[in-house]
Parts: sequence; structure tokens; C-alpha cells
Amino acid sequence: AGRDATRAFASGDFTPAGLVDNVSGLSPSELLSIHSWLSFYSHNYDPVGKLVGRFYDENGAPTEALREVEAAIEEALKFQAESEQKKQQFPPCNSEWSSATGTRFWCSRQSGGVQRDWAGVPRQLHRPGSPGSVCVCVRSTGPPWGQPDSSQHSDRGDLDNPQLRQYEGCHPLAQQCVL
Repeated sequence: AGRDATRAFASGDFTPAGLVDNVSGLSPSELLSIHSWLSFYSHNYDPVGKLVGRFYDENGAPTEALREVEAAIEEALKFQAESEQKKQQFPPCNSEWSSATGTRFWCSRQSGGVQRDWAGVPRQLHRPGSPGSVCVCVRSTGPPWGQPDSSQHSDRGDLDNPQLRQYEGCHPLAQQCVL
């Protein structure tokens, strides 16, 4: 009566080769797209049964494959939450490039799509295990991220974070930097 083509909702491959139920090897973001799709359908439609196959047995009970996918989705949700928290701490810089002036990075109270009450200063963020760096906006006053406001801090925000590097040739507290 039905066919499970879950993988196609994540991959976008609606050819016969992509219309399968095997979701192994999908990235965390692809698993999250399946999770979103499942949430949409469970909130908007009444279930009429379960399809016997990879995820449900002939009695309608979940299989080990379903439990593995659910665990992988939980891990992807945790990773997504951690990424969002990091984006709050270190929002991406605004940037532009032109042949006349080169690359310009700058910070505002909305850069990176993160609304906040501080603009910050551009810094290179080096994450362990990741090649290269990304430009992020860093608070330059107050206590470091996640520490209560107390007189025990140096009032430098996150400028002393060991994963951050100042852009060479830019003033340490400039809200924009041209390279």
C-alpha cells in the first residue's frame, strides 16, 4: 500500500535510486531535515498505520534501525543546539569584498543574523579540528561568556579566548577591519 522513501526527503533525489528507506550515511543536517518533515506530518495529519519494513516490524513495533536513526537525530539536535549557542557567543561577522578595497569585515548589533545589545569586534575564530578560521564578532567589554557579572573579571569580554586571533593590521578595538 505504501513505500518508504525517507531518504529522498533529505537528499532531494526522487529518482528510483533515491526513493529508498535507507538513511545511513546521511549528515546531521540531512537527518534534521527528516526530523522536521516527520514533525510537520505528525502535527498536521492523523496516522493511519505503519509501513512494515526497515523501521517497523509486522506488528507495528519499532525496529532497531528506527532506534538507531532516532538516536542519530537526537545527536544532531544536540549538535544544532550547541552550534546555536556558539553562534550567540561568537556571531559571524558581516563581510564584503571588492577589487578596489579588498575584504572588509565588520560587526553590528545584528551581524550574523544574531540580535544582541553589543556590536563587538572582528576576530578570527580557530576551532580545534577545523581547517582555517572564520570571522566572528567578539564582545570586548564585560565578563567572558558564561561567567556571571562580577568584579573578578578583566572587563574584556571574550577577547582573551584562546581560540581567537586578532586580524593583523587592524586596531584591537575597531568594529571593522579592511584587509
